[in-house]
Amino acid sequence: MTTLPLVKNSSAGSSSKRDPIDWSGAVLNGYLLIFFAYMFLPMIFMVVAAFNAAPTPSVTDWQGFTLKWFAQLANEQRFITGLGHSLVIAFGVIVISIPLGLAGALLLTRLQTRGITLLYTVLVSPILTPGIVLGATTMIFWRDAFGVDAGLLTATIAQSSFIASYCMLMFMARLQRQDLALEEAALDLGASSFLVFRRITLPFLMPTVLTAAALAFLQSIENYNTTFFAIGPSWTLVTEIGARMRFGISPVINVIGVLFVAITIIAATVYVLASRRKNRG
Repeated sequence: MTTLPLVKNSSAGSSSKRDPIDWSGAVLNGYLLIFFAYMFLPMIFMVVAAFNAAPTPSVTDWQGFTLKWFAQLANEQRFITGLGHSLVIAFGVIVISIPLGLAGALLLTRLQTRGITLLYTVLVSPILTPGIVLGATTMIFWRDAFGVDAGLLTATIAQSSFIASYCMLMFMARLQRQDLALEEAALDLGASSFLVFRRITLPFLMPTVLTAAALAFLQSIENYNTTFFAIGPSWTLVTEIGARMRFGISPVINVIGVLFVAITIIAATVYVLASRRKNRG
């Protein structure tokens, strides 16, 4: 009686050894999914609710597609006036914050003294100060010291007090990468300090100037706490929205959000296309 030799099934053995699960990739994908859902789902709900005919913003209680809330926004005079106030304050904040932030950055990066740490702490402290304190103290100081009624001016000054600190930090980061040998060579050749700043330092800082201006504009437009306590009887778009929220949410507020999202997307698209065209050129 003959016996057949046993043949090992190599394919079965290899199939029994499964590849290990890539837990790191799964965790990363799960985190990204949760992150993007947390960031964009509320925005999507807001956009959809702006086209709902329901009298209160809702996605689940769908009562039909409508554009009437967009037409109603044109009749909201306080919103339109508030937007104008917001733009005036924002441009005022840019005019004040950019020079103050640049001056502070130049002082901190070029000054060699033992008190530089204390000076840095003082100049950065407005960022850590509550907006209520900044707004109230600005209004009280300008009203009592100079007799200025609270309004757009006090709101602009109050916002600039902390937005200038953000601009300063951006300028400091840029100045720390500058090659000071260029300025020293220009000074050795007889150039004045103002000419060195205008021909060497300022062109080097120009990208940061534009970025800081955009940051100051966005910080000013969306600011509520400081503006609310500094603006007095006047109002901005954000403070008017906050006041309306106490009496219930209106779909018109969703329309404002949709318009801001659309403007942001258009501006970002134009910036990306312009950057690509510049790189190709």
